[in-house]
Amino acid sequence: MNFWKKMNRKENPAIYQEKDGHLVRTLKVRDFLALGVGTIVSTSIFTLPGEVAALHAGPAVAISCVIASIVAGLVAFAYAEMAAAMPFAGSVYSWINVIFGEFWGWISGWALLAEYLIGMAFIASGLSANFRALIAPLGWQLPNALANPLGVNGGFFDLIALIAITLAALIVSCGVSKASKIENVLVVTKVLAILLFVVVGLTAVQKVNFIPFVPSYRPTSHGAFGGWQGIYAGVSMIYISFLGFDTIASNSAEAVNPQKTMPRGIIGSLLISVALFVAVSLVLVGMVPYQQYLNSAEPVGYALRQTGHGMVAVIVQSVAVLGMFTALIGLCLASSRLIYSFGRDGMLPKKLGKLSASRRPTCSLWTVAIIAIFISAFIPFTFLTQLVSAGTLIAFMFVSIGIYRLRPREGKDITDPAFKMPWYPVLPFLAFLGSFAVFWGLDMQAKKYMFFWTIIGLIIYCFYGIRHSTMDKRN
Repeated sequence: MNFWKKMNRKENPAIYQEKDGHLVRTLKVRDFLALGVGTIVSTSIFTLPGEVAALHAGPAVAISCVIASIVAGLVAFAYAEMAAAMPFAGSVYSWINVIFGEFWGWISGWALLAEYLIGMAFIASGLSANFRALIAPLGWQLPNALANPLGVNGGFFDLIALIAITLAALIVSCGVSKASKIENVLVVTKVLAILLFVVVGLTAVQKVNFIPFVPSYRPTSHGAFGGWQGIYAGVSMIYISFLGFDTIASNSAEAVNPQKTMPRGIIGSLLISVALFVAVSLVLVGMVPYQQYLNSAEPVGYALRQTGHGMVAVIVQSVAVLGMFTALIGLCLASSRLIYSFGRDGMLPKKLGKLSASRRPTCSLWTVAIIAIFISAFIPFTFLTQLVSAGTLIAFMFVSIGIYRLRPREGKDITDPAFKMPWYPVLPFLAFLGSFAVFWGLDMQAKKYMFFWTIIGLIIYCFYGIRHSTMDKRN
């Protein structure tokens, strides 16, 4: 078989059904709602609305949120149909492998892995910074060597980030059922804290802070500010907040009745998250003039303190740390299932695709945890944060356009799902177009890093994956 044919060989969905049948199906709709909301509503809801308002959109940050959520919602419809039709571990990687071929599945999965690994490191470091800020008034302070990544302010490694990722991995290693119960409790606590901020913040909202709602356009050193240009720049920044729903799909092989569970979990978690984001954005810019949020790492706490609600600020920021931890659990689950699927198919060492005696992908879980710990604890990675968006947007484009290849096979060799993306064939194209537009809005550095990440993936595929693929051994 020549190289081109090997690249485009498609996996039989029945094979994935058999391989993933060993995973325990325990997750219900409430678990996926908590997983999705826990991952989407993480660090970003407490930081990004204020940052986007100050840098790009002003009070119109809420419009940026709505537009970003509409684009994410279109893709969520595609994800819901794919997950219901093919409830396999590895989500995008496995789906694209079945409908486009092995090479395209690997590239999309490899792009998604960037989101998971760097996302874990980003959230762990954010958690560390917020936790250290909370304990500082008590006189507790870590030495610089244990508080910062290597080479940053005399740092050697970030101890809190290391502990956070290790603890999240330990919880996940106890099993999806136990991890989801902990996640559910933490997510409810986080949502209550966000609602507390919204209710208290409403008492301090001043109408003058919303005028003008869409400031006049002007170019700045940070890019566009004001007008539709500023709103568009805000969309590209805030879109990263709505990427968490894809973590649900990665665990679809462990869903009870995935035909109903997956669509409800994916779309429901996105709707809840959007409502929370828009509410926080409007209250935030109404409490304090948006210009004051420039260079503020914790705009929610700042707004509460400026309006005389210091105690509420402490409560909300304390729960925010827990909220970041829920995102870590979600990404641990998703990334370990993605790495498991790579090992399952021979694209990475087969040991990563093995299940433990308790039918859990333990080896892949700790591999992911160690890599994320290395990134967060030892490497200054802030310049890579947009790679999270870039990698996921590539996967989103594959899934959106993949609906056109999926539909003709539904009810034949692929299950005919109970949920289907509405307004076919228009919406899949709009989902692809929206994802491409947001990708285009990322800065050149993000695209450049994504290019280098893709080159690494190509090298792994050409020198390892294509020769060790389980499909190669069956042919």
